[in-house]
Amino acid sequence: MIDAFLAALATATTGAHLLYLAGGVALGLAIGIFPGLGGIAGLSLLLPFLYGMEPTTALAMLIGLVAVIPTSDTFTSVLMGIPGSSGSQATVLDGFPMAKRGEAARALAAAFSSSLFGGVFGAIVLTGFVLIARPVILAFGSAELFMLTLLGLSMVGVLAGNSLLKGLGACGIGLLLGSVGGAPATGEYRMTFGNFYLMDGLPLVVVGLGIFALPEIVDLLRQNRAISEASELGKGWLTGVRDLIKNKWLALRCAVLGCIVGALPGLGGSVVDWISYGHAVQTTKNKDNFGNGDVRGVIAPESSNNAKEGGALIPTLLFGIPGSGSMAVFLGGMVLIGIEPGPSMVTTNLDITYTIVWSLALANLVGAGACLLLSKWVAKITTIPYALMAPFMITIICFAAFQATRDLNDLVALVGIGALGVLMKRFDWPRPAFLIGFVLASGMETYLYQAVQFDGWGFLTKPGVLVIGALTLISIYFAARHASGKSKNKTVKSEEQEGTGSRPVRATNLQPQVLFAGGVFVTFSYGLYDSFQQSFLGSVFTASLCAVMLVISGAVLFKLAIGRVDDPVNHDNEVIEGHIGNQGIASLFHYLYWITGLVVSCYLLGFLISIIGFFVTFLLVKARTSLVRTAVLTSTIVVFMASLAHILVLDLPHGLLQSAVELPWPLG
Repeated sequence: MIDAFLAALATATTGAHLLYLAGGVALGLAIGIFPGLGGIAGLSLLLPFLYGMEPTTALAMLIGLVAVIPTSDTFTSVLMGIPGSSGSQATVLDGFPMAKRGEAARALAAAFSSSLFGGVFGAIVLTGFVLIARPVILAFGSAELFMLTLLGLSMVGVLAGNSLLKGLGACGIGLLLGSVGGAPATGEYRMTFGNFYLMDGLPLVVVGLGIFALPEIVDLLRQNRAISEASELGKGWLTGVRDLIKNKWLALRCAVLGCIVGALPGLGGSVVDWISYGHAVQTTKNKDNFGNGDVRGVIAPESSNNAKEGGALIPTLLFGIPGSGSMAVFLGGMVLIGIEPGPSMVTTNLDITYTIVWSLALANLVGAGACLLLSKWVAKITTIPYALMAPFMITIICFAAFQATRDLNDLVALVGIGALGVLMKRFDWPRPAFLIGFVLASGMETYLYQAVQFDGWGFLTKPGVLVIGALTLISIYFAARHASGKSKNKTVKSEEQEGTGSRPVRATNLQPQVLFAGGVFVTFSYGLYDSFQQSFLGSVFTASLCAVMLVISGAVLFKLAIGRVDDPVNHDNEVIEGHIGNQGIASLFHYLYWITGLVVSCYLLGFLISIIGFFVTFLLVKARTSLVRTAVLTSTIVVFMASLAHILVLDLPHGLLQSAVELPWPLG
């Protein structure tokens, strides 16, 4: 074993291996910066180039790309409030507020150093567990995985904002939307309205970009300023590194969580950042700053996000069972270069396994170091007026969303989810709770169905289920205590305001809130009605969910209808060009109308022609740029998007015009 370990180190430090590793890291950096593409797109791009390559050098490129994407996707999450991938969604909650107040470099440095720590820790765990992980992983069946999804849902309590009822309702909306499409048990289609696009369910990339990215773009455009007003951002990276050292035990705990969740096939990396974020909030005494720019809210998810890659490689290498979507493509790459995953990876091919371990550690060092060096320059993007940045962001988001299924309906779903996100942000329905519900819905229903089929309801008495159930109860206890502490703080603040003669903050206009809450109630009512049209196995999950959520959403609606508002409406959106006022719901959708117009134009004229028209109109009307600057910026995005699509062999949406007329590349 020691000989194989040392031989792998010698292989991993050869010049050729390091060169290919650096190539994979560079490609991973480029892919990770674009929101929505992520590891699956990057690995899929790399696979055609692996034919005929020597196995260890091909592995170097694969590992370099896999390791660095969870690091580089942090750029857009922090700088623009756009999740770079499903694994960096929780980073937005505190990273983006830090960028808005001029601490972008500090947030990036904390994220990259935490990613480095988590990645190296994951490689160490992979080294130690590669021989003993088999019985541990096989101990997790459907029942235990179902309980792990419940553990993830228990984090909703600490992410519920000012109202626990709204948090649970938002989680319910996510669970219901995540159930759209075929039922895992029977294949019956639910809530599809006969639409073929909905039969496969809504893609996570589209939902993540819509629920987080578009509302932030609308918010910043309405404020008509740069993301950050600070001009000097270059020195914050040293502070970010010190933040990691100060919170080293939090980073260690979250890295352990990342390895555990990453090693469980099927759970994937889409939820590990939320579990770690929830753990950070639960175990911290001073919780008030979370969600408003607390650096611990960056350190926790980033530590676990990179550590999960080491954990995910365990079932991939030992059993040929991918722990996530990117690991599935990685598995295909291994087979392509002639390496068969399985028990042989810890016997005859142990040297290859340890080469992967060393490559993973080295790739994290190279990738995090490169990101740290780039961060102080990239962070200056936040000082650019947002009216100039927004068209680029909207274009990239639409392009990334389209890559989910290569269907123009991806863009329609993006706008629809974006409208929901705008309203949830405006009325203080927590979007993280929504996303947790959406991510866990499919797995939760599948694991429940399988557990009942295999073990009956006796699965509830299995030892692993009882242990995870106890952890879930502890999580709920901390969540309830957190909510109780918030309630007491609000009471004290209200009493202080009354003592000084000022009036406590109240929602100034309840009618829009009531209408939105009523819409949520009607949605769950329809979900319950739709479940009655299915068989028992196809409806038991959605029927139970909607029955519970009707009670919760009904309670929220009742409280709003009688004017008992415990939490004020989120008025952050009402700051427009330095003035504060109630602009009405119509103004919230003003910029969504622009995006909707872009989507409609894509249906008619195709993506690239529509982008040209969108850029010219937006820059002249909203950004009020000169004709020369408008022409330069429009030409830049056209060349960039055409080149990106050509290099990555990705499609641009085609419209009716391309179907009727043969146009030259890149318009056709």
